[in-house]
Amino acid sequence: MSDSGGVDAAHFRRVFGHLPTGVTVVTAFGVEEPVGMAANSVTSVSLEPPLLLLCPARASTTWPSLRERGRFCVNVLAHDHEGLSRRFAASGIDRFAGVPWHRRQAGPALDGAVAWIDCEIDAEHAAGDHTVVIARVLDLGVSGAYRPLVFFGGRYGTFAPAEGDGAA
Repeated sequence: MSDSGGVDAAHFRRVFGHLPTGVTVVTAFGVEEPVGMAANSVTSVSLEPPLLLLCPARASTTWPSLRERGRFCVNVLAHDHEGLSRRFAASGIDRFAGVPWHRRQAGPALDGAVAWIDCEIDAEHAAGDHTVVIARVLDLGVSGAYRPLVFFGGRYGTFAPAEGDGAA
């Protein structure tokens, strides 16, 4: 606990580091070039209607460009995409330089991603140092690669489905 009686931020981060999260890159078509950022706070919200939740940091310099377009593509990264995750988390670089992608309706889909989810922003809510974004899912698909990139305990890893699991 902190001196103020609240939860200590470092302890909060350490405990939540024990919750494995998927790793994604959120992309959109910018005015002149594609824009994108790494994100691990993505989850499904509703089946009817199909909704997704994304929580970008309020300090993000990329989210305003993504928000401006009103639509974005969530790319679920594959086990061998740690470099892509780090690239799209970095600032001051051309994140798309040398990165193969193809066009989807809401933004660039990164080649080799496990899945793609095209979304349109439905609502935003301030939540501490982040923004909670609710987005309507417009289209989605899987690539057939079933080994996603996972973040756990401050490190990257992967998940392999059980033998005979027909996850799709």
